[in-house]
Amino acid sequence: MRRFLKWLLVLLLIAIAAFFLFVPGIAERALNKVTGASAQVSDRARILHGTLQIADLHADTLLWKRNMLDASTQGHVDLGRLDTGNVALQVFSSVTKAPKNQNYDANGADSDTITLLTVAQLQPPRTWTSLLERSLWHAKKLEKAEAGSKGWLRIVRTQGDITKLLASRNARDTTTHEDSSDPNPFPVGALLSIEGLHNLEGKRANLDVLYKAGFRMAGLTHFFDNEVSGSMHGLKKGGLTPLGRQIVADMEAKGMVVDIAHASHKAVAEILAMAKKPVVSSHGGVQATCKVNRNLTDEEIKGVARTGGVIGIGYWDAAVCDPSPASIAKAIQHVRDLVGIDHVGLGSDYDGSTTVAFDTSKLALLTQALMDRGFTDADIAKVMGGNVFRVLAATLPPR
Repeated sequence: MRRFLKWLLVLLLIAIAAFFLFVPGIAERALNKVTGASAQVSDRARILHGTLQIADLHADTLLWKRNMLDASTQGHVDLGRLDTGNVALQVFSSVTKAPKNQNYDANGADSDTITLLTVAQLQPPRTWTSLLERSLWHAKKLEKAEAGSKGWLRIVRTQGDITKLLASRNARDTTTHEDSSDPNPFPVGALLSIEGLHNLEGKRANLDVLYKAGFRMAGLTHFFDNEVSGSMHGLKKGGLTPLGRQIVADMEAKGMVVDIAHASHKAVAEILAMAKKPVVSSHGGVQATCKVNRNLTDEEIKGVARTGGVIGIGYWDAAVCDPSPASIAKAIQHVRDLVGIDHVGLGSDYDGSTTVAFDTSKLALLTQALMDRGFTDADIAKVMGGNVFRVLAATLPPR
């Protein structure tokens, strides 16, 4: 009997070890897929793509147990693939809570699937119970990646950081990554964002904590209503709370970009009415080309444009209905035709439990799709990153 119990304990320990070792990777491989795109990239598109300063408003890479410095075939983003795709700036979002049976129609706030992931990934115990600590952990992960990249990855917090990043890339500054085997290691910028301000845990002062940790963009909600705002996918779908109004004003005062992605229609209208700086919709689609409830109406697109902001078009099926480069370009074209070329950009939602046609290393496919729809080189430069850099220059703190 004692021998049996001993072997049972050994098997139990092996099972526990296997859970922590394999389950996080299995989960990501199941949730972040790439189907592949059949389109080809012409020489002209490839040459143009190499001249662009590309910026993507949303990726959830920090959620997963991967070192972005390591080359990987898992998920959609790592530093090497960003470099291959010629990405100048990637916005990395902190996802801290997601309801069970998550859907676009109605979700309560009384369940959470991220807790199990934090435990399975062996994150510090403080992150198991605190949403704020989960975001602070994500910030530390990015800082660790920056420190280990020998200057290849640069966290952006200020307008000055943007200026230096673009100047380095324009000068083809390879000296900061001289130990890399990459033949073209331009510096890649990274900006911290938040997917839902439930991580404030109801406390206005926690915005200061997040700002100090480096966060410079935030969406008010994710898939459920919270203490600051109603969500498009919540139960009540209300507008801004009194705390939410304070937080929007505080964000603008600090130099943080306000993101309306996932917010309810009522909250979007209220945010746009009070905004004094450019507002973004970091990732999503437009109802004119893909009628899904989380996508923006034409009136909401016009409202974002009036602030001087940008609509980030996503790459997954619920954003564009058909996640091909051509369908992404079609949604981009609708925004351009409605409010002008200055108000549309990229918002992939890479690594956000999404299935996409191409990962970030294949972004030239999108340049080709825009060329195929008749976009000029100058317009493509704005869509692929110029518009986002303009908004950051108008919003981030000077230094």
